[in-house]
Amino acid sequence: MNIEREQARQVLGLELNALGLAGPPSLAGELEGARIGEEGTPIYDLNGEVLFYRFPVADGGEPGYADGAARTELGAPLLAVSTGMRWDEGALVEEATEVARSQGADFDETRFVAFSFPKIGVQFLRGGEEVLLLELGSWEPVPEGRDEERPPLEPSNFERWSLLEELPEDRSEVAKQAYEERVEGWEPAFQGIDTTLVERSALSQFELRLRDSRELHYDAGDAGHHICFELHGQETNVWCVGASTQMLLAFYRYEYSQDRLAQALGLGTKQAPNGLPYARVEDVVTQLEALTSNALQAEMVQNPDFKFFRDEIDANRPLISFIPGHSRAVAGYIQYRFAKLGQLPFRGLLVYDPWPPSTGVITRWENWDTQIYQYGYRAHVKIVP
Repeated sequence: MNIEREQARQVLGLELNALGLAGPPSLAGELEGARIGEEGTPIYDLNGEVLFYRFPVADGGEPGYADGAARTELGAPLLAVSTGMRWDEGALVEEATEVARSQGADFDETRFVAFSFPKIGVQFLRGGEEVLLLELGSWEPVPEGRDEERPPLEPSNFERWSLLEELPEDRSEVAKQAYEERVEGWEPAFQGIDTTLVERSALSQFELRLRDSRELHYDAGDAGHHICFELHGQETNVWCVGASTQMLLAFYRYEYSQDRLAQALGLGTKQAPNGLPYARVEDVVTQLEALTSNALQAEMVQNPDFKFFRDEIDANRPLISFIPGHSRAVAGYIQYRFAKLGQLPFRGLLVYDPWPPSTGVITRWENWDTQIYQYGYRAHVKIVP
């Protein structure tokens, strides 16, 4: 089911107000007083449907953006919110257009496409047909087609695929129902609230329950200790596993370059890089242990639930999360519920995403219920008897 841009913006405003009220101090401070931009950028699925809208969110100081669903199949109105990075649609199109013209592309239309959700590219079309698709940031051409031999939702690190076409029908139906229940629950909150402005007081009349969040710190004692995690962008467009492994190891003070990690994980070289095949996902466990001389004990969990991530963050340990065609590090979580709105609880993860190449995304709070988590990796320091 399609969702119009203005409806997406209004519900997104309520979701961001809830995050500002219930969220950790770092996020609440960044969101307070922020305005949600009127002109959200439509981000298309490869099948031509608008998948979500990306709205700039800023208070004149810290820039950011939030992604609001344009399809009920995504399961919730708010997909993710990022702070510390400005979304400038015009500048990105201008930069991509310069690259496209240098490659001789002949086009009459441009649009943003989630070619491997949540990865985005700029698509160039002529007469409604694609002539070129460039990955955001790296401006590398995205390969055409998909590997017909692979199962749905198991793409390579740099392969185009349609989220709407590959979602299993049963998952789509459950997601549609969850979206509708979430929006229906917000109906009492629409009265008298400016949904374009984020203020902690906006939803104060609604009682918060199940309010819990945590971000990684230098040690388990939160008081007096700052957040302790660092973003590393992937150094090629297929080294997300190397960058995610680098982030986890750096938390434990093991400093490895991505070149060295690529060698250990079999990811090739910068001149001829490759991603990690699904058949070798256990290699991450092997190398986390080998590269620390077995000081870390690692484990891979298939189809991890939210509790898996929450318990590890409560123990002050970072994780690696695999989603279709991509991997990221996880360094925090949040969950909350409003008592009288009849909604499902909101559950979110603080994702340090190494994509786009070389920069990554600075602290991305991602709605757990809008993503597909295939594998989770955790590691803990072995206790010496």
